[in-house]
Amino acid sequence: MPFAVYVLGLAVFAQGTSEFMLSGLLSGIAADLGVSLSAAGLLTSAFAVGMVVGAPVMALAGRTWPRRRALLLFLAVFVAVHAVGALTPSYGVLLATRFVGALANAGFWAVALSTAVAMVPDRLKGRAAAVVVGGVTVACVVGVPAGAVLGERWGWRSAFWAVAIVSLPAFLAVLRSIPGGRGGTDAGAASVSVRDELRVLTGPRLRPVLLTMALVQGATFCTFSYLEPLLTQESGLGAGWVPVALALFGAGAFAGVTVAGRYADAHPVAVVATGMSALTVGWAALALTAGSPVLALVLVPLLGLLAFGTGTALITRVLSLAPGAPTLAGASSTTAFNLGATVGPWAGGLALGAGFGYRAPAGVSALLMVAAVLVAATTAKSRRPRAGERRLSRTRL
Repeated sequence: MPFAVYVLGLAVFAQGTSEFMLSGLLSGIAADLGVSLSAAGLLTSAFAVGMVVGAPVMALAGRTWPRRRALLLFLAVFVAVHAVGALTPSYGVLLATRFVGALANAGFWAVALSTAVAMVPDRLKGRAAAVVVGGVTVACVVGVPAGAVLGERWGWRSAFWAVAIVSLPAFLAVLRSIPGGRGGTDAGAASVSVRDELRVLTGPRLRPVLLTMALVQGATFCTFSYLEPLLTQESGLGAGWVPVALALFGAGAFAGVTVAGRYADAHPVAVVATGMSALTVGWAALALTAGSPVLALVLVPLLGLLAFGTGTALITRVLSLAPGAPTLAGASSTTAFNLGATVGPWAGGLALGAGFGYRAPAGVSALLMVAAVLVAATTAKSRRPRAGERRLSRTRL
């Protein structure tokens, strides 16, 4: 595996810390800025909306940019908006910085994912994608719990400063390690028209996979965004346990990405089907047993493993089904991933605002997984040839 692929994973680690760290900071942000908990949760949704909008736009813009310049520009903007976010006393400004930071993050993701898979042969594309996504899981293991600790001891603003500082080594590593070719794709990417790429992405093979990915990620972020109040209010754990639980989730996520990276290329359907079925049961189990701190702490890492393992397998599936969209395949994966991250916290916030209690987001996650399973099952059934079609096929042979 080229060293540059790991450098991209390092940069994604810094950005992933920012994307997910709010799950341990929501209460502090809400109290400091004088907003409700559900309004603070919208900061996660704002980031996800920026990712959804930014992924295709930045990927298209990056088609003609040297890849190193594009990655460095996105990182520089990312650092700048985190400095502004750490200084502002305004909820509106903070919301805006989350959106702009997400645009930069989306651009980086779109270029980085395409760059990573273009650097390796076909048999290693799944592992290359897993290394990039693995940066997010390392953020969950190390960065997000560290952000929670910083927020508890020195306030949520210290976590924003930490993200800006950690991004600087990633900037230098990209500067030294990433070649300066075109916008993060292979050499033939520029010869493929945007219209042809869009035709591939909107085809009947990819649409249900992208919808399934959005639902799976929506289920993940619906509960993850409100994990802190779930554990402290329902499970009865003290605030000091929140970083531990986040680290457990991240450790499980890292294990899931590692397993998916090893097996998703060879057995994509089996990995996705098993993960989705287990996630449906797992989120429902968390909703029912959150009152037990022991069971909650057991389920958290298991759900992290299943969520990110399934998500990685779905990304690999998209990349394998879209060789004719070298620029936008990674962007479409990023968009689907973050569309789920937009809808999930919003749906969880609605359930909380309606007075259903702190377990409600886990219940909503289970319902989203039911929808994902139904989409996948319906798609598989529609693709299965009918008996008459099978007989006709055999006759022609």
